[in-house]
Amino acid sequence: MAALQEIDKAIGNHGMWKLRLKAAIDSGRLETPIDSIRADHDCPFGKWLHGPTIAPATKASMHFARVAELHAQFHATTARVAELATNGQRDEATAEITGTGEFSRAHREMAAAMEEWKKALR
Repeated sequence: MAALQEIDKAIGNHGMWKLRLKAAIDSGRLETPIDSIRADHDCPFGKWLHGPTIAPATKASMHFARVAELHAQFHATTARVAELATNGQRDEATAEITGTGEFSRAHREMAAAMEEWKKALR
C-alpha cells in the first residue's frame, strides 16, 4: 500500500533532521532555508499529505488529522531550532534536540502518530 510506504519514508526522513540540526549547531550554518523547513507542505511527505492522491475518506480520519497537525508542529519546531543554531544560540538549540526538548517531543509524538496510522491502515 502506497500510504504505508510514504509513512515509512517520512519517519526516516524526518528522523534525519536531528543529525542536520546537530551539524548546524556545530557549524552555525544550514543549507536549507528556514522558511523551507517551516513549510510542512514542502517536504516530500508534506506534498503527499496535502496532495490529491489521498482519498477523501482517509483525509477525514482522525489519524490523518493527528499526523497532519503533528507534522506541522514538527516543522515549526525544527525551524525554531534551525534559527537558534544559525544565530549562535548553541546551548538553546542543543536543549531543544535532546531529552525533553520541544524538537525531541515533536519528533516522538509525530513518529508515534505515524505508527498508529500505519496500524490503522493495515
